[in-house]
Amino acid sequence: MIVGIPKEIKNNENRVGMTPAGVNELVRRGHVVYVQKDAGLNSGFPDSQYEKVGAKILPAIDDVYAVADMIVKVKEPIEPEYPLIRKGQLLFTYFHFASDRTLTDAMLASGATCLAYETVELKDHTLPLLVPMSEVAGRMATQEGARFLERPQGGKGKLMGGVPGVKPAKVLVLGAGVVGYAAACVAAGMGADVTITDISLARLRYIDEIKPANIKTLYSSEFNIRAELPVTDLVVGAVLIPGAKAPHLITRDMLSLMEKGSVLVDVAIDQGGCFETSHPTTHSEPVYEVDGVIHYCVANIPGAVSATSTLALTNATLPYAVQLADKGWQKACAEDEALYKGLNIIDGKIVYPAVAEAFGLPCHKI
Repeated sequence: MIVGIPKEIKNNENRVGMTPAGVNELVRRGHVVYVQKDAGLNSGFPDSQYEKVGAKILPAIDDVYAVADMIVKVKEPIEPEYPLIRKGQLLFTYFHFASDRTLTDAMLASGATCLAYETVELKDHTLPLLVPMSEVAGRMATQEGARFLERPQGGKGKLMGGVPGVKPAKVLVLGAGVVGYAAACVAAGMGADVTITDISLARLRYIDEIKPANIKTLYSSEFNIRAELPVTDLVVGAVLIPGAKAPHLITRDMLSLMEKGSVLVDVAIDQGGCFETSHPTTHSEPVYEVDGVIHYCVANIPGAVSATSTLALTNATLPYAVQLADKGWQKACAEDEALYKGLNIIDGKIVYPAVAEAFGLPCHKI
């Protein structure tokens, strides 16, 4: 198979779809890999490393899309890429269709096969290609939240861990999955007073058994969230419904419960955001203010730590990319139920129920 790895062109997206080690594995198995010039540079992988393992370097993104049977990316294609995508081409990347009608319509019109990292799902309902970036995003969410609590950044001027004689900051984490628990652990490690919420009592029981002493668990309900907000300095939104839009757990009127200079970090922004007042931001302009509350809603948080993120992502995606290249997507998805669940759009038709439901469109059987 001919595999193409284009350079990411989303704002400040420094990751790349595959490391040289991943390319080496594909080439070793007889596949041809084209990498766009400087695609891996911002992740610490110069072209010379790709050439050393047998990749061919192409000068422009158009060239990569033109020759590849399968495109391996990090983030969803953006508008300049839409015309480059061919009918029958396989795109293997994060899509988050349910929060983006324009992207969905463009991919339907392209006739491509869209296999989304975020909906590849194992039998135990874990999401193996979302987990590594969720781990990064959760850790980064707390790190960025702590930064914007600083007074020069517009925050309250609170230190996460406080000091002897001064109480630490209070952190509320909405969602106790991979993102939420990672965010809570980093906040706890910084010495904050942390509360983590979820609607799964089983998950809360598990966390209660393994958590550091300064993390408390709380059942997630509107009543409980409203009660926490007046005394909370930092909220991390980490809610996920696989393939579907995130629910709004903090509404506009609830912002009035929070003190000025409090910070909201919406890690669910890729799926539409879990705060009603959220809209996507970028690493170059990461925050905005609503009713005195700072909103951090960067849609590609792990892109800021691209060296770590690219290595972690390729570790997870490579076994699946190898299957797709070796067998073709039809046979690979027929034999691997996890990959089968990654299929979102095929030849102009939506085949993933949550995406179809988000836009009131028909869902077709594969």
